Amino acid sequence: MKRGLILFFLIVGNVCFSQNYSSFEEMKENIISKTIPLISAQELKKAENTTTPFFLLDAREKKEFDVSHLKNAKHVGYDNFGIASLEGIKKETTIIVYCSVGYRSEKVGEKLKKAGYKKVLNLKGGIFDWVNSGFPVYDDGETKKIHPYDEAWGKWLIKGEKAYE
Repeated sequence: MKRGLILFFLIVGNVCFSQNYSSFEEMKENIISKTIPLISAQELKKAENTTTPFFLLDAREKKEFDVSHLKNAKHVGYDNFGIASLEGIKKETTIIVYCSVGYRSEKVGEKLKKAGYKKVLNLKGGIFDWVNSGFPVYDDGETKKIHPYDEAWGKWLIKGEKAYE
């Protein structure tokens, strides 16, 4: 009973939290604390076409990542994220973290900064903003499918094909 009640409050809180905003732009500005510097989808797209090296981390859960992700992204998750998953990545490497809209990636970014990584950026608006900007996502190849986390958050995903599994 106690577990069911906790799950109920998490779901209700999640729906309310995601629906407190009248626009995606307002949500992007207010959902994060801005403790990690931001990079826009457009800036990241430009960075893909430069020789400046960076490492891309996906802070979403595995089922979200499996539907689609940014090209060359490494899945690190959120609930089970551990610094050990970055073994071999130098502390001076530019790391760009993303999730659905930027909240989970900011929290992972904070852990990275605390662990001594010096150049950590959070993708503003996450993979939703990336897809809404018309940029590609991948599974085994390019795809239009995107995992919207749940229906409450999915309202911010304007482009792409919503795939919950």
